Amino acid sequence: MRNEEEVNQAIERYADTVRRICMVHLKNLSDTEDIFQTVFLKYVLRSVPFESAEHEKAWIIRVTINACKDLLKSFFRSHTVSFETIAEQPDQSFPENREVLDAVLSLPPKYKDVVYLYYYEEYTAPQISQILGKNVNTVYTLLSRAKQLLKEKLGGEDL
Repeated sequence: MRNEEEVNQAIERYADTVRRICMVHLKNLSDTEDIFQTVFLKYVLRSVPFESAEHEKAWIIRVTINACKDLLKSFFRSHTVSFETIAEQPDQSFPENREVLDAVLSLPPKYKDVVYLYYYEEYTAPQISQILGKNVNTVYTLLSRAKQLLKEKLGGEDL
């Protein structure tokens, strides 16, 4: 179990990353906060030390992605409708360009993680392959296909 100072430092370093990954997957602020708590609870309870800061960040990202996928697969999630959907209010959680965000969110799930890690977290393809457990060439292919899909959705602008 980690001490309070370690946990507070981790939250300061990775809070934005965890929230952004959750919003890309879940598109819901309340679910994002639930996953945020889950990720950092797992961090608190993990007693094995990390090899490096990069290993720690990769672990946080992997746990976040897995927690989002688990929530999306849950029975409760598949049989309920969020208040955001009912109210049809635009999501104000991301200050970025709404058109680009909508295009990224409309990508098939296999592309979202790769696009997020490459463009927002600035990981290289080999680093992304390690984080996601995919072949480096697969990551390059996913990035290429995602860029093509985004280009088509955004009207042919270069990315």
